[in-house]
Amino acid sequence: MTDEPKLRAFVAFELDERLRAAIAAIQDRFRALAGLRLVRPEGVHLTLRFLGWSTRPQLETLAPRLAAAASACAPFEASVCGLGTFPERGAPRVLWLGVALPPAVLELQRSCERAARDAGFEAEERAFAPHLTLGRFRERVPRPRLDAVDLGTTRIDTLVLFRSVPQRDGSVYTPLVRMALGGAA
Repeated sequence: MTDEPKLRAFVAFELDERLRAAIAAIQDRFRALAGLRLVRPEGVHLTLRFLGWSTRPQLETLAPRLAAAASACAPFEASVCGLGTFPERGAPRVLWLGVALPPAVLELQRSCERAARDAGFEAEERAFAPHLTLGRFRERVPRPRLDAVDLGTTRIDTLVLFRSVPQRDGSVYTPLVRMALGGAA
């Protein structure tokens, strides 16, 4: 029996170019912050479910379940505001931008979690916290001072199953399957 190659994968919403440009401007404020490695603006996305290392059969089983979940959720407007760090206490590891989602999207996230478990993935133990990762701290640093940020709303109409290929300067994300929200073409 041969070992099947695995792909690193996740389920997320892509962001429009206007929002990506606004995110890049916010990231510029933190470019000089010691120990922070910024995510490339084109790589910023709203993750609903990280899958990790996955087999092709798992992803082939998962995709139609995700498509069914996506078709049950209408396109929506998400509010993008607030800056913070994870974890809430101690040395920060992640700098994030907040995202407020309508209740139907939170149900979509729960459906994605069920679909992942049904496809053979382990249950996610952490509670879902909608956010956009702006950067990761490579070393222990004091908690930075964060000013209020409000980027307004952005329209989301597509769920994407992504492949993630780690690279030295940040992972490269490739869409494997795009699924229209609300079943639109």
